[in-house]
Amino acid sequence: MSSRLASCTCGQLRAQVHGDPVRISICHCLACQRRSGSVFAAQARYPRAQVSLTGISTSYVRVGDEGGRARFHFCPTCGDTVYYEIEAMPEFLAVPIGAFADPGFPTPSVSVYESRMHRWVVPPPAAEHFP
Repeated sequence: MSSRLASCTCGQLRAQVHGDPVRISICHCLACQRRSGSVFAAQARYPRAQVSLTGISTSYVRVGDEGGRARFHFCPTCGDTVYYEIEAMPEFLAVPIGAFADPGFPTPSVSVYESRMHRWVVPPPAAEHFP
């Protein structure tokens, strides 16, 4: 079984994941663009039982473009988001792919909110594409 460690920049907040994610996706919605400070956000979703959390987090509940709510957990020292909980899917935790700092992380298989995608972004061609 594979194991990966996601961490904030200062290392205080961590998420150790065991096994493969059930979904790897990129989101182009405006809320994810603002939250991530990038033109899209990339995340891996894991069953909650496969994630071990350590450290102290501060959280913020964000309402998405279609009204769904997510609680983002970030380090109170360096500010990096390390994981989040999707209100409609309490059995899962999502981890931003960048928190793994692993260029070999698997390619996203889903791309959502492409109607808000920056015109120069090219999602993985084999991914499922949703407007």
